[in-house]
Amino acid sequence: MKKYFLPAVSIIVVLLVSLQFFRPRLDNPPVTQDFQAPKDVKNILVRACYDCHSNETNLRWYDQVQPVYWQVAAHVRDGRKGLNFSNWDKLAPVDRKAKLWEAVNQIEQGAMPVKSYQVVHTNARVSTQDLVILKKYLTSMIHDLPGDTAKINAFEHQRKAVVSVDRQKLPQTLNDITYIPDYKNWQVISTSDRFDNGTMRVIYGNEIAVNAVKTHHNNPWPNGTIFAKAAWDKLEDKNGNVTTGAFKQVEYMIKNAEKYRSTNGWGFARFKTPKLSPYGKTAMFTTECINCHKPMKDNDYVFTFPIKN
Repeated sequence: MKKYFLPAVSIIVVLLVSLQFFRPRLDNPPVTQDFQAPKDVKNILVRACYDCHSNETNLRWYDQVQPVYWQVAAHVRDGRKGLNFSNWDKLAPVDRKAKLWEAVNQIEQGAMPVKSYQVVHTNARVSTQDLVILKKYLTSMIHDLPGDTAKINAFEHQRKAVVSVDRQKLPQTLNDITYIPDYKNWQVISTSDRFDNGTMRVIYGNEIAVNAVKTHHNNPWPNGTIFAKAAWDKLEDKNGNVTTGAFKQVEYMIKNAEKYRSTNGWGFARFKTPKLSPYGKTAMFTTECINCHKPMKDNDYVFTFPIKN
């Protein structure tokens, strides 16, 4: 055994040493505008998020040892694409709130920080008290008041505008999903609110989705399932009555385990405003979608919990 053991160990050592010379490039580009928040909020995000979601990545010595470094570099590249606190000026105010809401939601669901990262970087863990601080900060950013003039005006402007949809030439996203106008005739599966941006959402399901709910075969959802989530501004009068305002968008999730294998079996599409403008600058926008849904991996990546009769 000794005859073969020592040469095998020697080969492994040589391979590990050689790997150290093959390293993907990972720079810290200039910070164009750093995220600003109260000190307690900023400290939590810097500690838990900045290594992967900023241009201020702080690599420890153990992060730089191959083959770990390959995985670290990949995490940083993907993290910066999804959310970069160092380029805060590149986001519109409404997008900043949406990104923060998504980040806190992923922390609450246990998807972030990544478990493998927390094992080594124990100080990155977000405690229950930390989460309370983050959620309180998000809540403080909400300024929608009863009788919101801006939302009322937006609704009136949209109501007066005439927007027609040519059924012979329906809009299509860059990942080849065509707008489905008949979703309005589908059954309502559930409803939800986004407190961060003051919208109301109704989730519709096609016949396959409805049958899956009725037969309790919704984890995983069967191939052919389609959800349509329509969103409107939430209008509230001084008496507390809530109604829908301007139409914001409709999003689709389409289950096809083979076709959408790269996004865990789901195809994503979004059409914004009554003009139904397809979302996404490239077909890779679906990466953003599935990353948002990762916290719901145990629910087949679906946030929707059907309304029970």
